[in-house]
Amino acid sequence: MAIRVLIVDDSALMRQLLTEFLSADKQLEVVGTAPDPFVARDKIKQLQPDVLTLDVEMPRMDGLTFLENLMRLRPMPVVMVSSLTAKGADVTLQALELGAIDYVTKPKIDLEAGIRAYADELISKIKAASKANVRRSTTGSAQVKPMPLRSGRHFRTTEQLIAIGASTGGTEAIKAVLERMPADAPAIVITQHIPAAFSGPFAARMDRSSAMSVCEARDGQQIVPGHAYIAPGDRHLEVVRSGARYVCRLTDAPPENRHRPSVDVLFKSVAHFAGANAVGAILTGMGDDGARGLLEMRKQGAPTLVQDEASSVVWGMPGAAVKMGAADRTYPLDAIAAALLDACGSDSRAA
Repeated sequence: MAIRVLIVDDSALMRQLLTEFLSADKQLEVVGTAPDPFVARDKIKQLQPDVLTLDVEMPRMDGLTFLENLMRLRPMPVVMVSSLTAKGADVTLQALELGAIDYVTKPKIDLEAGIRAYADELISKIKAASKANVRRSTTGSAQVKPMPLRSGRHFRTTEQLIAIGASTGGTEAIKAVLERMPADAPAIVITQHIPAAFSGPFAARMDRSSAMSVCEARDGQQIVPGHAYIAPGDRHLEVVRSGARYVCRLTDAPPENRHRPSVDVLFKSVAHFAGANAVGAILTGMGDDGARGLLEMRKQGAPTLVQDEASSVVWGMPGAAVKMGAADRTYPLDAIAAALLDACGSDSRAA
């Protein structure tokens, strides 16, 4: 049975182009379009779509307000269509916080050619969204930085490293992990599949949510305890050694597993330079990026874990790691932070 899609966008040209491109895929059926949230509300009731595509900038009612109401009253998979601007990035990250499954970015120029280039990405994300775990929204987007916590552990802080990879649903999953981390946690390096314009605002949002200091990684930056480093969009993040310290290395090497930044690139560098002094985790995400790198980490003696299927928005990346034998354990999202800290504090760790 085809996936029923409702397109919500104030641009008549965008509605026409999206209808044309999505309808060309036999697994998708565009059941309708709407120029604003009020029309969309009625069409959702009438047409019962499986997935909604939603423009973030809408007339009469902004996309965030509509999404917040939708996820509270009738939760369903939503893929946001956003602009590659600072404002678009912030609004999109808020949308993901409110419960949107994923997003694609509108081209700035040459709309028709740009949408055609993004058609495959949009189609794959709609298909993934149709199978995603959707949760009813119970809170708004307010962010409060937690009180710094004392972990009660004595970490080998100059040696230990936590590496995390995520994709679809990962912005909120990473937040759930970081907000449970104490201020003195081992250093954390993170690769989240994200566009270049979004990674800076994403890092800033994570910094507001965590007792750790969170930043977008810079080339040559020292990696120190109590800090988390997020790969910039469109650049690979690697961990290398410089004397007694780990440092961030950013590269423009070709995409791996169709992604830059790639989780596999990060994990393979951690396996090589940190070995058993690292802990690896894969959170929710579409595809299989990170599974091979996590397996390399495990082979080097690093504890490895993944988010379980029940709490993942999409269990593609974690599931691929489990299937490959790369994961020691699976945990629900709200237990990941404690599991990572426990792995770092294990007496069986290599010195």
